[in-house]
Amino acid sequence: MERDDAVKMKGNPITLIGPELKKGDQAPDFRCVETLGSEVSLENFGDDVKVFNVVVSVDTPVCDVQIRRFNEEAAALSDSVQIITVSMDLPFAQSRYCAAAGVERVRTASDYQYASFGEAYGVLIKENRLLARAIFVVGRDNVIEHVEYVGDIVNEPDYNAALEVIKSTG
Repeated sequence: MERDDAVKMKGNPITLIGPELKKGDQAPDFRCVETLGSEVSLENFGDDVKVFNVVVSVDTPVCDVQIRRFNEEAAALSDSVQIITVSMDLPFAQSRYCAAAGVERVRTASDYQYASFGEAYGVLIKENRLLARAIFVVGRDNVIEHVEYVGDIVNEPDYNAALEVIKSTG
């Protein structure tokens, strides 16, 4: 399924592959690669609250701000909340970024090999096979509690809206 003009990049429309998920939808399963090369799917996070922090690339300034913000916020959240940054970056690049940026409270998952997360969550950009900026908060029962597909992927997400849901869910 393709969604034309679903979001923009620097004001230009881009096409996203996959469904537009909404609050109340069951979170779809996916298959990504973790930093150490092991695979990860939705079930690996158990009944914790899951925050999928989707970024274009760890090597862009806006994505850097977004990842650092969630890393900082994680300190004040319950231990039953897991924040996972998902991108198309290679696991090695994600690991390098986290070490250099001091990111210790956020897990990473790479969608480079399968594009499974991107397709399942409707964030795979057709034009360049990167992921569009988005936030998904998934409750303990794997039902989506909050979704934000950022309107123009050069902008930051609404952190406060996501954090409000995370704190009430976690």
